[in-house]
Amino acid sequence: MQRKAETRVVVELVDGPIENEPILESLSDLDAGAHCLFLGKTRRRTADKETDYLVYDAYRPMALAELRRLADAAADRWQLKRVVVIHRLGRVDLGEASIAIAASSGHRREVFEAIPWLLDEIKSDVPIWKQEHWSDGLTEWVHP
Repeated sequence: MQRKAETRVVVELVDGPIENEPILESLSDLDAGAHCLFLGKTRRRTADKETDYLVYDAYRPMALAELRRLADAAADRWQLKRVVVIHRLGRVDLGEASIAIAASSGHRREVFEAIPWLLDEIKSDVPIWKQEHWSDGLTEWVHP
C-alpha cells in the first residue's frame, strides 16, 4: 500500500494477502486520537454449511470508483482524518481477510459509526462478487 503524506483516503483492490501493519501506519495523524481497523475474514461455517474457501471477482474500474466514492463520503460525513479500504480479489482461504476498512478521527464515535456504514454500503453498492466453495464440492455465487 502506497500513500502520500497528505492523502486522506486510500482504496485498493489487491490479489494477495492484506497486510495490517501498513494500514495502521497509514492512519497516523497527530490530530487523530481514535484509530480503528475492521477485518472481514473467511469463516468456516455459514448456517449449516462448511466453507473451504471463497473467491472474489470484480469489475475493477467500477469497483475502485465506487470504493473511492464511498470512502470520500465517509471521510466528509464523519470528518475522518484518514480512511483506508482494501478489498482482496481471487481466492481467500479460511481465516484470511477479504476486506480491511480502517479510519482515524479525533474521537472514537466517528470511526465507530463510519466503519459499519462503509461496510454496509460496500456490500450493497460495489460490484464485487463472492463465490462460496463449500466442503461438499459445490460452489455458489452470493452477493457479499
